[in-house]
Amino acid sequence: KYNNMLFCWLKVLLNTKLETSDLGWTNYPAEDPQWEELSGLDEEATSVRTYEICTPDSPTSYWLRTRWIPRRAASIIYVEIRFTMMECVSLNWRHCKETFDLYSYQSDSDEATPSHPAWMENPYAKVSTLAADQLMSRSERRSNLRLLRVQRLQGAGLYLAFRSQGTCMALLAVRVFYRKCPPLRRAFAYFPETVPHSLVEQAQGVCVENAVTPPGEQSQPPSMLCGEDGQWVGQPTSSCSCRPGYEAGDTNVRCRACPSGQFKAGSGPGVCVPCPDRSNTLIPGSAYCLCHPGYRRADSDPPHAACTRPPSAPRSIVSQINDTSVTLEWSEPLDRGGRGDLVYRVFCSSCGTGLAGSCSPCGDSVLYRPAQRGLTQRRVSVWGLRPHTKYTFTVQSLNGVSALSQSEPASDRVNVTTSRDVPPPVSGLRRAAASESSLTLEWNVPLLQNQFQVLDYQLRYSPKAGQWQYVSSRSSSVVVTGLQRAGRYRVQVRARSQAGYGSFSSEASFNTLPDGETPVSVGSQLVVTAVLVSIGVLILIATAILDSELSDKSGHYQMGQTMKVYIDPFTYEDPNEAVREFAKEIEASFVKIEEVIGAGEFGEVCRGRLRVPGRKENYVAIKTLKGGYTDKQRRDFLSEASIMGQFQHPNIIHLEGVITTSCPVMILTEFMENGALDSFLRVNDGQFTTIQLVGMLRGIAAGMKYLSDMSFVHRDLAARNILVNSNLVCKVSDFGLSRFLTENSSDPTYTSSLGGKIPIRWTAPEAIAYRKFTSASDGWSYGIVMWEVMSYGERPYWDMSNQDVINAIEQDYRLPPPPECPASLHALMLDCWQKERANRPRFCDVVSALDRLIRNPASLKVTLPEGRSDLLRVGVTLAGHQKKILSSVQTLRVHEAPPTLLY
Repeated sequence: KYNNMLFCWLKVLLNTKLETSDLGWTNYPAEDPQWEELSGLDEEATSVRTYEICTPDSPTSYWLRTRWIPRRAASIIYVEIRFTMMECVSLNWRHCKETFDLYSYQSDSDEATPSHPAWMENPYAKVSTLAADQLMSRSERRSNLRLLRVQRLQGAGLYLAFRSQGTCMALLAVRVFYRKCPPLRRAFAYFPETVPHSLVEQAQGVCVENAVTPPGEQSQPPSMLCGEDGQWVGQPTSSCSCRPGYEAGDTNVRCRACPSGQFKAGSGPGVCVPCPDRSNTLIPGSAYCLCHPGYRRADSDPPHAACTRPPSAPRSIVSQINDTSVTLEWSEPLDRGGRGDLVYRVFCSSCGTGLAGSCSPCGDSVLYRPAQRGLTQRRVSVWGLRPHTKYTFTVQSLNGVSALSQSEPASDRVNVTTSRDVPPPVSGLRRAAASESSLTLEWNVPLLQNQFQVLDYQLRYSPKAGQWQYVSSRSSSVVVTGLQRAGRYRVQVRARSQAGYGSFSSEASFNTLPDGETPVSVGSQLVVTAVLVSIGVLILIATAILDSELSDKSGHYQMGQTMKVYIDPFTYEDPNEAVREFAKEIEASFVKIEEVIGAGEFGEVCRGRLRVPGRKENYVAIKTLKGGYTDKQRRDFLSEASIMGQFQHPNIIHLEGVITTSCPVMILTEFMENGALDSFLRVNDGQFTTIQLVGMLRGIAAGMKYLSDMSFVHRDLAARNILVNSNLVCKVSDFGLSRFLTENSSDPTYTSSLGGKIPIRWTAPEAIAYRKFTSASDGWSYGIVMWEVMSYGERPYWDMSNQDVINAIEQDYRLPPPPECPASLHALMLDCWQKERANRPRFCDVVSALDRLIRNPASLKVTLPEGRSDLLRVGVTLAGHQKKILSSVQTLRVHEAPPTLLY
């Protein structure tokens, strides 16, 4: 058995025992040939050709060369020699030896002649000197067997040469071969016959029939090591597994098809299982089971889920009419279709007044609570109906497979007729005044034909093709703020009495003013002009007084302007109320997740598409809350949405909305194609001009100015928390560490009572030491961000430990300018890193400084010389509209410290 296996591993190139005619090898010297070819018998009494030589009385070298041996696929060959040798003692000759030499000569063809190559060690390469273990005396015959290795073969073939100097010996047999690993099937992979070219050779295999490798970049073809001895080494590194519809056979070398009535959904080590209820397979080798007629699986159902069908109709609808509103209740369907995701949908049709008239769908004036679609409870309130009007309400029951059914969902309906009169449509909607960001609108008070009075009005507005936004007013006028400059808005208004809401007025359109245009009203132009002139004089007088009296603590006060202030969602007794107030709820069906792009603290971060009816589809980033969360984790997760929802700025990440009514809970933001700023800069090292980098810094500073004006402290400002879109616009994100600044203090701070992790390299000294976070500490962090941007994402303070960073800052060490950094930018960084937080520039100062640099590009070409250890540090602050120098020019000394501290 061993010999049979060995035969499979060897490829013989030369074997003299199998030759039946003369070998015809070449002797040297040709004029005195001493190697004599003879016929003899081997151990099995088989005739073989041998060579003998006996020159114990001569020190002359006698050579014997084989014919040309093609090496084929081998780069390592083995030479097996069986020989006999006489002992010199019995011969008693002075020049007798008991060793001989084996040489090789490589060539691409059979080019040797009796005189070429030269018969010497160079060009011949010595393989080995062979000595006999068993020497023959005159009375006995003993043979020797040697196995030699010839490697690093390069030519197409080679010659072997034997050199004798005074030996008396016989070459009984010469065999030349190379080893190879035989074909192998293992771990659902096939490995072909492989010839090793070194100690081990890595062989590439392929998956066997009906086996596959998993998709993805990490998937590698199977491989296995072939040893020099022609044996496979170890186990294959195989990722092959049986594909869907197939399971492992009796061994791990083949995959067999699942029989009819069974399936296997995925690839891998699983086994075939019976089809779930109300499904079956049509052919063997199925990866899924087809549902029986009338049954379906939802897209979200796993393959092993039973097939289900749509539910039957809801039962026993009961209506309760209250003037122009109605409450509907109903009972559960008799058949839920075998599913647990039962929901309801309500449709309203208006059939005119009285008992006759054609029916048509109700308009936008009809509202539903809690919702019109996706109801999980069997109760809904409908209001905003017209008086003395007949309505038909249809309640449909649906589940996860209703959308897949070709028939309409099962439903039941009820007819109701409203009673009391609601207010008539409002008329006379007009623009009373306008500015760049607001509209003042007025309308006529409607006349009611009964004893009721108008309680309030509801006005809705939207840009062209945009979503409606609603504003309430108790009077017949309202001021709509937060609008776009030179924007056109469509507007409607309706009145509400004790009987409910009337219908909306006809649609009207109004424009805000373009940039620089003076706000106007419908009143007298002369009166407005006089008022404006008077206000201008008062503003000049007030400005002169304020310039001399206001200190830096006056913050971001602007005359005649009220700034929106950030509201901490954790101040709400019910945090869900903050989410409802600041974040828009989005229906889960509007979102399609496409791929996972990362992982956050609470779950995965994905890229997806948001398709809201009536709006253009766009990409969004989706943060998901992983399953098994606690109430606190859900509250903390949604708190970021409550924070982001309060911000509207081109350099702050925009919140699209949240999904809280289904699992998983999600936060949707705009999608930033280039990802985090630090990694984006590292990938594009040196690819941007200085002006482009300053433009990025300007956008970040503008976003932080907006947050500071809202009394909001970020606490974790760093390049990793800045996102970049395809237009290189930078936006501040990640508000997980942010907290509210109270307004009732002249020095508002946030003091952490819980401690927690602090990003040391980006945090101001007072925030590290005393947990006091302010907009000034955000300013320190902004200086670090400037350094990150100008160094293309270099790690601040390099490989220094956090404690070394704290000690170095305490000793007045500051980061040196990055290579090719303009001196003006490094000076602004040093301003942000002033030890006294009152001396640091505010974000409005930073924006102004960067604007000046952008307007004067020549100032960005001045850089500090390399190796300079003395840097100028100037602290500048602003009070109101006047700039004051608070700190004189001082020299920054880098204290003596070991290189690991400074670099």
